[in-house]
Amino acid sequence: MKAIQIHRFGGPEVLTYGEAPRPELRPGQALIKIAAAGLNYIDTYHRSGAYAVDLPFIPGMEAAGVVEEVAPDVAVVKPGDRVAYCMTPGAYAEIAAAPADRLVPLPPTLTFGNAAAVLLQGMTAHYLAHSTYPLHHGDVALIHAAAGATGSLLVQMAKRAGATVIATVGSQAKAELARGDGADHVIVYTETDFEAEVKAITGGRGVDVVYDSVGKTTFDQGLNCLRPRGLMALFGQASGPVPPIDLQVLNQKGSLFATRPTLGHYMATRSELLSRAGDVLMWVADGSLRVRIDQTMPLSQAAEAHRLLQSRQTAGKVLLIP
Repeated sequence: MKAIQIHRFGGPEVLTYGEAPRPELRPGQALIKIAAAGLNYIDTYHRSGAYAVDLPFIPGMEAAGVVEEVAPDVAVVKPGDRVAYCMTPGAYAEIAAAPADRLVPLPPTLTFGNAAAVLLQGMTAHYLAHSTYPLHHGDVALIHAAAGATGSLLVQMAKRAGATVIATVGSQAKAELARGDGADHVIVYTETDFEAEVKAITGGRGVDVVYDSVGKTTFDQGLNCLRPRGLMALFGQASGPVPPIDLQVLNQKGSLFATRPTLGHYMATRSELLSRAGDVLMWVADGSLRVRIDQTMPLSQAAEAHRLLQSRQTAGKVLLIP
């Protein structure tokens, strides 16, 4: 089969397109013919070696397609089922193997492209807004990178919950996208100090929660934006990892809470996975949650897709099509 493989860690240039062995079907697994794979920041961490993986490695943690074959012990899906999955590597390929109990059925009207564009980042936004800090009417949330694929979904879910959203973005064009998703206040951080703006918007009170996928360049100021006993939810590091922090700082800034969640811990059981994914996929299918697909590219152009993602030139999801 055709696939993207990594034989050494490095920049986008280490993504090699060519022939790769078809995955072996193991107990508990299904083989999926991939219709679309979603590009995510975690893919760049695997490629660079920031997250250790064994080489050679086929990246890609999110895809949608059709079940082609199942192991004899599998009963939760069958050949021909339309499914999506995430948090299992190997999606940058024509065929991928995944644990059958991690596969999510697709609503009949949902396209493979929309499913692959929303599952990982949609469930990320879902756990952040509904579990890590469950938003309610009257809460104020600061959402960084609000025009990105996850940020866009998180803004919409925060508004759905009744929260006031302060969004940060990198350009005026992205500011319009965030406003279109429902953000109440939008700060272009390249033009304005977001900490000062947040304090002005909240009358000095601060926000209840900061959802931060940027990391190094936003974390410290983000803590300064929180009200006493507010929560910092750091769920990414697009600008680099946050240095070690003295926990006494959380005391000094108002008995703050800080967490570093990851999706795998919020879809630990099949029932939780189906519940969270079911919400996200049905909201997309009924039109109440909008998915912004920035670009659709052939799988062979994965290296260029990574360059676009890391240059922050995208405003929405990038899909790779085998």
